[in-house]
Amino acid sequence: MLASTPFANATEVYNWLSTFINLEKDRQRWNFKLDVMNALAEIAGHPEKCAPAFHVAGSKGKGSVTGMIAAILEAAGIRTARYASPHVSDFRERITLGNSFFDEETYALAGRELMELTKQVKLNNGERLSYFELFTMWFFLCARLSRCNAMAVETGMGGRLDATNILDPLVSVITIIELEHTEYLGNTIAAIAAEKAGIIKQGRPLVLAEQSAQAAHTEYALEVFREHAERRASPMFYFPDCAEIKNPRVEKNGTTFDLVLKGETIPGLFVPIAGEVQAKNAGLAALAVKTAFPDLQNNCLYKGLSAFSLPARFEKISSAPIFIVDGAHTKTSVKTCLDTFTSLYGNGGILLFGCAEGKDVLSMADLCVSRFSRIIITRPGTFKKSNVEEIYAAFVQAAETQKIHPEIIFLPETEEAVDMAIRLAAQHGLPALGTGSFYLAGEIRGKMKLFF
Repeated sequence: MLASTPFANATEVYNWLSTFINLEKDRQRWNFKLDVMNALAEIAGHPEKCAPAFHVAGSKGKGSVTGMIAAILEAAGIRTARYASPHVSDFRERITLGNSFFDEETYALAGRELMELTKQVKLNNGERLSYFELFTMWFFLCARLSRCNAMAVETGMGGRLDATNILDPLVSVITIIELEHTEYLGNTIAAIAAEKAGIIKQGRPLVLAEQSAQAAHTEYALEVFREHAERRASPMFYFPDCAEIKNPRVEKNGTTFDLVLKGETIPGLFVPIAGEVQAKNAGLAALAVKTAFPDLQNNCLYKGLSAFSLPARFEKISSAPIFIVDGAHTKTSVKTCLDTFTSLYGNGGILLFGCAEGKDVLSMADLCVSRFSRIIITRPGTFKKSNVEEIYAAFVQAAETQKIHPEIIFLPETEEAVDMAIRLAAQHGLPALGTGSFYLAGEIRGKMKLFF
């Protein structure tokens, strides 16, 4: 069956897709719009309609929520194709059937179909095919070939003009909103919320996470979401109004909690990832699935959530030395990660930090410097631009402002920095945390596999 395809496996498709990455890196040169995705979908016979979908947007937690939705559906016997980004160690993490990779034949045949689509689509002047558009269409083609019964789909960036927004989902899900990608999405909470609200579809329910603890931010975001939901006759289920997390218990092996969902208490749910935020993500995923399938049995929640895993979400990749990786890359997510890390392992450990250019480095440095005895500053790999000198200066400034003296080490080469973090953690018997970027988490995971 594969003899007639130019691709023999997923890697060959990915290598071809990667030839489009340079265009994706230079986003300022062209405008986001859905014309190309709609054209590709039309030619392909609308693979995005092959199964009912859950569509997830937001500033943080959307990858976890998407994965948890898929895990719950799989536990109910519903074959669920899942789309997520970015990947951490293997590009196939983006396109999976439940928590497993598709077979190589599916990836290859979908890749062949995708290549044929690129030859048929007609582009207007100035339009170009992008890496993310093609990757997204690859997912939809894989989903259709697999004859899946449902899809759980995470947006890449924003929502309104994201390539995934050709979906007409069963339920739209929006996680917490914060300032991110301001050069593309706007520099206010209201503007960013409006972009995320673009995934709300006519008559389809919206499941919305509890918004920021900052009163002004919450009100701005809620006002935008309510307005968009009303305009599209979309029933809005705001998490604090119809659900509650009770008795969260965070331990090194994961998080246990009780969920009150539409008046019913579901006790002792467990997610094998440490962090109270994961209980909130799980509650949101449960609300989304129960909104679409009210008769779904609670045992599916227990089974699905307890089996859930996702790389670089407070992931312990080594026990001796203790090494945690987390893809946190915003002020709020870094604070959540640090709070969980220090509550479990105490202060004074080792931090390996690197983030992409354009992040709120000083705010993140302010949070970090008082919690670690040694801090190593590095690049988060090579895929995204990173101003390592700026990061180092921010950490030095934060330490001076707080009048504390952690050892701050400037080691731009990622591989050398990972080596040093592992060595220091082992020599001094200290726990280590690598955070600031999913790309850095991927570099650490790859290196640790060679060590252990």
